[in-house]
Amino acid sequence: MPAPPKRYKVGEIMRHTGLSRQTIHNYTMLGLIHPVERTESGHRLYDESVFDRIRRIELLKIHRTLNEIREMLEEEDRKAASEGQSAAG
Repeated sequence: MPAPPKRYKVGEIMRHTGLSRQTIHNYTMLGLIHPVERTESGHRLYDESVFDRIRRIELLKIHRTLNEIREMLEEEDRKAASEGQSAAG
């Protein structure tokens, strides 16, 4: 039986990325990053992909606004979901 996937709380993401709690909260509220589940007490949990996503956001922030980044990422997510449905189809 495979081990369950690792889930990260906001504090862990802060330690690994150097971002503040407020920045992670803002990214979540803007839809730039997405929790994959919540604990019984309501804490957001993120999977390992959040680290690549945050790295990408931080690089894109050099030349783009957060709203522009959100639009870009939403479009990429839509394409990936569409391709995933086509492959499963």
